[in-house]
Amino acid sequence: MSEPSSDSSVPGGEHGWQAAAWARLWTPHRMAYLRGDGKPRHTDEGSECPFCRAPNLSEDEGLVIHRGRLAFAVLNLYPYNSGHLMICPFRHVADYSDLTEDEVAEVGALTQQAMRALRAVSGAHGFNIGMNQGSIAGAGIAGHLHQHVVPRWGGDTNFLPVIAGTKTIAQLLEETRRLLASAWPQ
Repeated sequence: MSEPSSDSSVPGGEHGWQAAAWARLWTPHRMAYLRGDGKPRHTDEGSECPFCRAPNLSEDEGLVIHRGRLAFAVLNLYPYNSGHLMICPFRHVADYSDLTEDEVAEVGALTQQAMRALRAVSGAHGFNIGMNQGSIAGAGIAGHLHQHVVPRWGGDTNFLPVIAGTKTIAQLLEETRRLLASAWPQ
């Protein structure tokens, strides 16, 4: 490895190498997402589906925040913002129109509870809530329906996502799961 240059023509003057060190934000944990680690290789029900697998794990291991009768809340392993969670039916079903009336009601109720818990824990100012139906619509795991609940704050879009295509997450997933589970309305 070579020594950093002290060439004053490098941005940052005499210590240009220090300024250049900030030109990169390393996020090696994102490689698992880019490689597709943990994503199902097929859409059939079974052990390949992370939304079928998560409820069978411990809360900490599966990042499960709350279990209802027909649906559950789970943290997103690759969050857009701190506290980004998803509401999933236990049943492996791809399309919203295939949910039963009871499943629709519980997904809605858990979404409301998630919003309350996120406000209590993080003081979220607003939310993005939605589903991507089918891979063509952007669903990363199209075989198992899931509704995203993404907390938002005034000013949470800074230069990193706009310029660098990178999002900073301020809290470890395990800590976020613990806080949300403890604040979940009973």
